[in-house]
Amino acid sequence: MAYTNKLAAGSEFPSITLKDLEGGEQTLGKPREGATWQMVVIYRGRHCPMCTRYLNHLEDYKEKLADIGIDIVAASGDSSAQLEEHMTRLEVSFPLAYGLSEAQMKELGLWVSLPRSEQETDHNFAEPGLFVINEQGTVQVVDISNNPFVRPDLETLVNGLAWIRNPDNNYPIRGTAPY
Repeated sequence: MAYTNKLAAGSEFPSITLKDLEGGEQTLGKPREGATWQMVVIYRGRHCPMCTRYLNHLEDYKEKLADIGIDIVAASGDSSAQLEEHMTRLEVSFPLAYGLSEAQMKELGLWVSLPRSEQETDHNFAEPGLFVINEQGTVQVVDISNNPFVRPDLETLVNGLAWIRNPDNNYPIRGTAPY
């Protein structure tokens, strides 16, 4: 019934390239604009008001993340038309990509849900996931949820990432002890 292929901290982040609304492509986990790390936010899609709020709130932290060398990309399984409609409610300047396939969702270890109705959406969708990938392409931080109500608090997360990025702290990837 359920799968347990969760992307582990310290593992290599998979190579996934998706389209954006500008006609370009976004490669998840590949930092841009002079950043050395990237935060990848997977959201449920336009049908989720909590996702809209979270993405809009994340915009408030974009500059602080940039100051510590982390850029942002967000992606969902929505179509280009669904993302275009969602953009009318989003106030973000970081890239948004669309078309994350169910196979890619599972490759990332995300929980996948069935729509409750056609009014919700027309495809299976990923529940929230947040990954921070370091300059080696390794998963430094991972947060995977099976519902929209559990997500990292952005202020705590960004402050923690600033602490991790400070070379004086020599903070390793956590959660990598062998079983």
